[in-house]
Amino acid sequence: MENRLFIQNSRRALFGCLLASFLAGCSLYPDVNVDPAKNNKATFRQDAQECAQAYPEAGSGVHIKQRIGCMNLKGWH
Repeated sequence: MENRLFIQNSRRALFGCLLASFLAGCSLYPDVNVDPAKNNKATFRQDAQECAQAYPEAGSGVHIKQRIGCMNLKGWH
C-alpha cells in the first residue's frame, strides 16, 4: 500500500516539474524589441526565421538557447 502511494506521489511530482519547466521555457523566448519601429509581427517572424536557420535543431535542445541569444542580439527581449 505504501509503495503504491509513493508511486502515485512520484508521478504527480514528476508531472508538476515537467509542467513548470514547460511554462518557464515558453515564457523565456523574447517577444518585445527595444526598437519601437521593429516591434511588430513581420520583423519578429523574419528575425526568428533567420535565427532558426543559423541554429538548426539539435537533439540536445541547445539550439533553443542559441536562438534566444540570437534574438537578444537582434534587440528582442
